[in-house]
Amino acid sequence: MNCPHFEETAMTVDARTTAEAEVLDVVRRLITETIGEEYLLDLEIGMDTSFEDDLEMESIEFVKFGAKLTEHYGGDVDFAGFLADKDLDEIIEMRVGTVVEYVLSVRN
Repeated sequence: MNCPHFEETAMTVDARTTAEAEVLDVVRRLITETIGEEYLLDLEIGMDTSFEDDLEMESIEFVKFGAKLTEHYGGDVDFAGFLADKDLDEIIEMRVGTVVEYVLSVRN
């Protein structure tokens, strides 16, 4: 059965999955550069990893990470602006996947 709409949707899902994996890899690298590889020896950074609970990032590290993110992706990824729209609880509970989704939304 040949269904063009299904094929188009499947390709879109595949492209999104690939883009998500690529952004996640960049975010992992930038987190590692920010907090140090020695800290992450036993931690696998994934979409559900919490900046607060899992990574225990200090606020200055979060700022550095945001600067690295903007430097890597350019001015369209305004991490400070993204955070400005969040309340304190949302920032404290933020997961890596939230940042990945934000970058993907800005890049599309």
